[in-house]
Amino acid sequence: MSYLAVKAILSGLLIAAISQIALRSPGFAALVASLPLVSILGMIWLWNDTRDGARIASHSEATFWYVLPSLPMFLLVPWLMRQDVGFWPALSLGCALTVALYFGLMWLAPRFNLPL
Repeated sequence: MSYLAVKAILSGLLIAAISQIALRSPGFAALVASLPLVSILGMIWLWNDTRDGARIASHSEATFWYVLPSLPMFLLVPWLMRQDVGFWPALSLGCALTVALYFGLMWLAPRFNLPL
């Protein structure tokens, strides 16, 4: 089995595990999903592929800044659903907000010397 397949299978298993945990305990699944497991796996795969500490440091720092614009989605989606907005429209609006905030971050980053 190729290295890429191993990476894909392990990463997919993580997502599958979180969805299975959510069937029994949405709060615990949220805790597991909020852990930076995907970022950690990404850093491990990048390290194994490159052994480049500077690249890992840059990746990790940029990940921090990119997480920030994604956070409001996790407040908007539940608020919309509690307002009787359906799942797909609420998720779509949450994703649209995230994309808009990503563009805002990319516009602001050079003005504040943020390393993206």
